[in-house]
Amino acid sequence: MEFGIAYPARLDAWKDLVRAEELGFSYAWFYDSQMLYSDVYACLALAAEHTKTIKLGTGVAIPSSRLAPVTAHSIATINQLAPGRAILGIGTGFTGRNTMGLPPVRLGPTREYMQQCRALLRGEEILFREGERERWIRFLHPEHGYINLQDSIPIYFAANGPKAMELTGEVADGWITVFSDAEHFSQDLASVARGAEKAGRSVDAIARMALTTTCLLQPGESPTSPRVIERVGPYAILPLHAMWEGSAVAVEQSPLGQLYARYRDDYIAKMQTPLDRRYLEVHEGHLIYLKPGEEDYLTEDLIRTSTLTGTSEEIIARIKALEAAGLTQVAVQVVTDGRELIEEFGREVIAKYQ
Repeated sequence: MEFGIAYPARLDAWKDLVRAEELGFSYAWFYDSQMLYSDVYACLALAAEHTKTIKLGTGVAIPSSRLAPVTAHSIATINQLAPGRAILGIGTGFTGRNTMGLPPVRLGPTREYMQQCRALLRGEEILFREGERERWIRFLHPEHGYINLQDSIPIYFAANGPKAMELTGEVADGWITVFSDAEHFSQDLASVARGAEKAGRSVDAIARMALTTTCLLQPGESPTSPRVIERVGPYAILPLHAMWEGSAVAVEQSPLGQLYARYRDDYIAKMQTPLDRRYLEVHEGHLIYLKPGEEDYLTEDLIRTSTLTGTSEEIIARIKALEAAGLTQVAVQVVTDGRELIEEFGREVIAKYQ
């Protein structure tokens, strides 16, 4: 099992990563959400300059945010700073588009986008389209020290729906998914495997990362204590945001259905922002802090289901179950104090994981 650290992109995140390397974290992921956080490539560049071994990835780049040649150029520049350590994570867009009131990018254009990025990162020519124009393009100076195409840059795809997971199996080097239990992970991995089989690939060649956050409980501490809610709450509330956006599958049949209905009717419905701009208020604080009153919807079940909250023994047992089901990496997101999370998780989980 490998371990990663994830950040809502912050320019000063690099200050934590030297210690993260020492404590056994081998990946660092930075969210790409232009209306919420710092620029992802600026954060990656600073991290590349101040680290030696940790792999650095976008978590995730969205096709509509930048042209494929721009995204390929940006990650190849990071690869020049950190040879062989750059990863291009791509997704259809949750926060990056929802915070602009837009739905996810369709899978067809996303597939083409990934294929264009991959070809460019291999030094190949692609047929680039702009309206009715079509032009062949390639990087003209790949060996002059501006970008690095010599060290391979894996492409991971963030996918949670069945069709997106099959696309992962067909074209991606890695799969990024949200944290779940071993049973649900196994079911989802089967969708990735179907896509891989369709493309004549082995699912074993595809890296598999699950994203969550974490808090180690103190003796006698409740998972809904103020300290825990401050630590994991902004991440744990995420499923309710997703349900409001309609991007959660089968909301009505979800185990969280009743909790979401209460959140929608008693909280979101009372927001003052006009309906046509309500997404601006819903996503305020997204993954970094709770809006006043959101803590009332953080049940123990929601916290335990969506995050690695528990004793070190409980957390290790959950990760081992996922590893047995085929997971290859767990990444934990920094919500409040990055150094505290890194020290705690590194000492109590990574160091004890066997």
